[in-house]
Amino acid sequence: MSSSIDPRATRSRDAILAAARSLLLDEGPAALTHQRVAQQAGVGRATVYRHWPRPEQLLLDLMTDVDMPYFQEPEAPVRSWLHSQLRELADAMAVPHIAAVTLTLMQGALWDPQVATQRDACLEILNERLEVALALAAANREIDISADPIDFSAILVGPIIYRVAIQAGSVSPHFIDHLIDGLGRWDVDSIRRADQNGQPA
Repeated sequence: MSSSIDPRATRSRDAILAAARSLLLDEGPAALTHQRVAQQAGVGRATVYRHWPRPEQLLLDLMTDVDMPYFQEPEAPVRSWLHSQLRELADAMAVPHIAAVTLTLMQGALWDPQVATQRDACLEILNERLEVALALAAANREIDISADPIDFSAILVGPIIYRVAIQAGSVSPHFIDHLIDGLGRWDVDSIRRADQNGQPA
C-alpha cells in the first residue's frame, strides 16, 4: 500500500499559513492566536492546533517567508527613527509568542542546522539594515560612529531580547537611549535641526 499525503490536510495547512502571514503583516505577532488564525483561514481551531500545537511553532515556520518588519527604510533624524524601531521591537518582544519563538530560534540554532540557517539569515538582514541606517546618520553628520558595524545588532537588539525575554522586565525610553548612545557620539544640534526641518541637516 502506497502512502500519500491527504490533499485536504495540505490545503488546510496552506490556508492556515496564508492567513497567519496576512495577520502577521497587517496586525503584528500578537494577532497570531489559534482562534484568529482559524477564523482568517476558514478552518476549525482544532485544525490549527493539529498542525501547530503552540502559536510560537507557527510563528517560527512563518519566519522563513515573511520579511522582518523592523529597521526598514531609515529616516532622518536617524536617532529618532532608531528609537521608534527599538520601541516597536521591545513591545513585540513583550508578547509571549514572540519571546518564545526568539528563544526557540536561539536555542534550536545550537543543534539544528536548519534553524541555524534561519537565524543567520535573520541576523544578516538585521545587520545590513542597521548598517544602512547608521551610514545615513553619519552622512547627515548626526553621529560619529565608534562601534564596529558587526556589533550594531548586538549593541541595539541583544540587550532588548535579554531584558524582555530573559529578565521578563520592561524597556524604558532611557534604556533605549542608553543603547543608542553605545553606537557613538551623536550631534544633538544636527538631530534637532533635521527634526525641525523634516529633512537631513
